[in-house]
Amino acid sequence: MSSDGIGQSLWQACVDQLAQELSEQQFNTWIKPLTAQVADDLSRVTVFVANRFKLDWIRAQYAGKIAAMAEKLNGQPVAIELALAPREAPVRIAPVAVVPDTDVPRDVVGLGEEPPASGFKSRLNASLTFDTLVEGTANRMARAAAMHVAGMPGHLYNPLFIYGGVGLGKTHLMHAVGNRLQVDRPDAKVLYIHAEQFVSDVVKAYQRKTFDEFKERYHSLDLLLIDDVQFFANKDRTQEEFFNAFEALLAKKSHIVMTSDTYPKGLSDIHERLVSRFDSGLTVAIEPPELEMRVAILINKARVEGAEMPEEVAFFVAKNVRSNVRELEGALRKILAYSRFNQKEISIVLAREALRDLLSIQNRQISVENIQKTVADYYKIKVADMYSKKRPASIARPRQIAMYLAKELTQKSLPEIGELFGGRDHTTVLHAVRKISGERQQLSELNQQLHVLEQTLKG
Repeated sequence: MSSDGIGQSLWQACVDQLAQELSEQQFNTWIKPLTAQVADDLSRVTVFVANRFKLDWIRAQYAGKIAAMAEKLNGQPVAIELALAPREAPVRIAPVAVVPDTDVPRDVVGLGEEPPASGFKSRLNASLTFDTLVEGTANRMARAAAMHVAGMPGHLYNPLFIYGGVGLGKTHLMHAVGNRLQVDRPDAKVLYIHAEQFVSDVVKAYQRKTFDEFKERYHSLDLLLIDDVQFFANKDRTQEEFFNAFEALLAKKSHIVMTSDTYPKGLSDIHERLVSRFDSGLTVAIEPPELEMRVAILINKARVEGAEMPEEVAFFVAKNVRSNVRELEGALRKILAYSRFNQKEISIVLAREALRDLLSIQNRQISVENIQKTVADYYKIKVADMYSKKRPASIARPRQIAMYLAKELTQKSLPEIGELFGGRDHTTVLHAVRKISGERQQLSELNQQLHVLEQTLKG
């Protein structure tokens, strides 16, 4: 590999690591637009930033983190220099609006203005299609509903509300709907946005007194795809404007697809009339992918990156990275970068070495005993009830949930789990795992409880 290629691999590996550690909004705002030039000897990385304000922010918030990542990947110190991107004049930063709370809702105070975008842009990612989404039992219902919407927008399942944890493919499904509709109807007005962008658009319309243009933009859409609607919490003016847009779009048979980290009735600090609208169409969950699906995702994504991942390596990674697709992608990037830097073939030994930090954190944090204690605390029973012979529903159900989580989150076998639950037979554990797994697909409340427990256990 050329020195230039190695340099870009170093920078890309740093970017990939930041994508794992930062929220999607932070990453897209500050890191994704950056470009970099790496010295031939890898001793220095010059990072190009669009304007002076962003340069100062990157220096304060991220430069140290990037330097530490680059040093770890390179095995020696790497100097990080920041520079303004060439051929681009510094952008004037609008002053922060300071307005009394009585005049402006709290969600529109303190945001600077940006120049309006020229022309209409869908903001769709063309690579996120139904063809590039790996199908499995975890996403089958959501995928089928999304395909139906893409084929017949404005009819059934309006709105379509997709919920689930971080990195499970909710955003991918939304882009797939938009991309399919634009293939079928190139003239359709499709817009994908994150909920925070909608908030920002309300802010700008309020500051500039341009609500007519705002309404024209949103109320004229054929398909609105809006990510992470939980961000509307506590933002009264935003919720009011979204309610108006929602009603206008449904009245003209346009379609709305939304995502959230929880089911509609689980959303907090959002007006009841809006929650009832969210719940008026079809609500579907995306679950963490099962083992076979995780293996398929790894092999497919490695192939897209121009690498072949042996099946046994994919199984090793899939068994150890269970929570979501984003973590799987992060693990894959680490393995590919490690393989390229060391010029070694991808193997289980190499994967274990590349992921040693991740594996040590998992092994240290999640044990069956930890799961038993966390579940007992959550359902307000005694830890001793986990391995007692008592069988009332108030104890038996949390015990089954703990067995299910032990199978999902640890490397223990069914007999080993049974032993830790008071010497129970492995068939008892298997029954619990199948029962809770099946009910999770059907019961929104149980799915939400399991989601909370998983996030708690993973820290």
